Amino acid sequence: MKKMRMTAVALMLMTAAMTFGQSKVFMTKEITPESLVRIYKALVVEAQGRVAVKISTGEGGNTHYLKPTLIRNLVETVNGTIVECCTAYGGSRQDPKKHWETIHEHGFDSIFAVDLMDEFGEIRIPIQDKKHLKYDIVGEHLANYDFMINLAHFKGHAMGGFGGVMKNASIGVASTAGKTYIHTAGKVTDPNKLFQNLPEQDFFLESMAATAQAVHNYFSGRVIYINVMNNMSVDCDCDGHPAKPELQDMGIMASLDPVAVDQACLDMVFNYQGRPGDDNKPLIERINRQHGTYITDYAEQIGLGSKKYELISIDR
Repeated sequence: MKKMRMTAVALMLMTAAMTFGQSKVFMTKEITPESLVRIYKALVVEAQGRVAVKISTGEGGNTHYLKPTLIRNLVETVNGTIVECCTAYGGSRQDPKKHWETIHEHGFDSIFAVDLMDEFGEIRIPIQDKKHLKYDIVGEHLANYDFMINLAHFKGHAMGGFGGVMKNASIGVASTAGKTYIHTAGKVTDPNKLFQNLPEQDFFLESMAATAQAVHNYFSGRVIYINVMNNMSVDCDCDGHPAKPELQDMGIMASLDPVAVDQACLDMVFNYQGRPGDDNKPLIERINRQHGTYITDYAEQIGLGSKKYELISIDR
């Protein structure tokens, strides 16, 4: 993978991302193919070179994942390749063959170039925060890309409390062994031993933050982070039978700072005035049950980004 000098790139992206010490987070209430392109362009950072678009293609049976029709315009605008990795918990996506079948069933490979990055191997990339992990284990094809669009579906998650761009960068980019390594906070890499080696919850969240930072650093900050706040079930797209969303769709948020954009989405959910038929309480309860908000605290602590942000609407 061809690398640019980190100092020049980091300075350019930092300048674009910050205003008076606060990270810029752009928002639109409109969730359409056109608004995804508009919010990407609002960041004023062009995805260049070989562009990976990291999404979750969704577990078999799940209907809440980001649909190909929604993301198509953005992927075509950046001439991107959809990238994914296999899971660590069985289901329809741990085995590459079944994963490809799920990708096909969900309609991704009929529209886009798709790369299952760990189909043929994995690599280790450096990790800055070594509190629990010695390295990050990712799909080997990550080395084929120069820029990443981290396109996440913001929703609940059974183990992390919620899933946003940091989960998409950490668990999402990790290989099967890497996912196991993160989930067990560095204890094991064998997925057959995952559930017997679950650590303290905060250790898992710290490991996710550390590996999200590893991927960010691997690209020298050449990553755009987008959270789509629709179909916000308490369950993740990795669940084949997710609970029905009880909270209305809220919009799309984007930033060059992964901590800021996840924090902005959390604030949107926690500060929302719910009502019957449009209830934020189930998602808040899921997040609190898993101490999910701690990931933004720790990610800020290790220098991945800032919880302080300026929210900028792009809606007319």
